[in-house]
Amino acid sequence: MMNMSLIIIMFFIGNMIFVSKQKHLLIVLMSLEFIVLSIFFFMLLYLMMVDYNMYMLMVFLVFSVCEGALGLSILVSMIRTHGNDYFQSFNLI
Repeated sequence: MMNMSLIIIMFFIGNMIFVSKQKHLLIVLMSLEFIVLSIFFFMLLYLMMVDYNMYMLMVFLVFSVCEGALGLSILVSMIRTHGNDYFQSFNLI
């Protein structure tokens, strides 16, 4: 039960960091990875409780690695074009 409350606290801390106004893209990407890590721990705990196969956990890890690689490629592309990772330095319109 203590593990479940720790996972929920991790998830809400990651969401609070993601929702708060950050000026760097790297901090936002780190908070997204923290949220993915807490969801991974939740799925691990749940699948261990129901004695289910861990195959779904490996599929989730593959998708989370792809999400991290896409985030890093966006970060590198933004730094190459704008020179920094500030959200204020570019306009989406």
